[in-house]
Amino acid sequence: MTEVLFYHLQNAPLERVLPQLLGRSLERGWKAVVKVGGAERLDAINNSLWTFSDESFLPHGTRDDGPSALMPVYLTVDDDNPNGANVLFLVDGAEPASLEGYERCVLMFDGRDEEAVAAAREQWKSIKAEGHEATYWQQNAEGRWEKKA
Repeated sequence: MTEVLFYHLQNAPLERVLPQLLGRSLERGWKAVVKVGGAERLDAINNSLWTFSDESFLPHGTRDDGPSALMPVYLTVDDDNPNGANVLFLVDGAEPASLEGYERCVLMFDGRDEEAVAAAREQWKSIKAEGHEATYWQQNAEGRWEKKA
């Protein structure tokens, strides 16, 4: 079964947290797929990953950027896994068609958006009902992650 981590964003935006978590995944030698809720947000996240830091580079791309199988981080709105990713990131309300084939799924949601919180609660129930191990992480006032469930 896939390990599912729910990340409740409260004090930092997705554009600041996602690059950090993707970087940690790459440090483990994993590849990642980031599934985004819509094409417009896909472009925005793609752009933010290019500019998040002057000191580092996060190798990533979309199907428009060349051979998808070679991308350490693949951004998409679809359910494909062309790079054989170990970890699936779900952002901006994206939902998985299946978690099969992934070691880990990271579901990130905006804690200031009531609809996103309600959707995450429903996804939690669904994930648990499917038998996946799920943990819930919330940002504290200092921006650090605390395991709450």
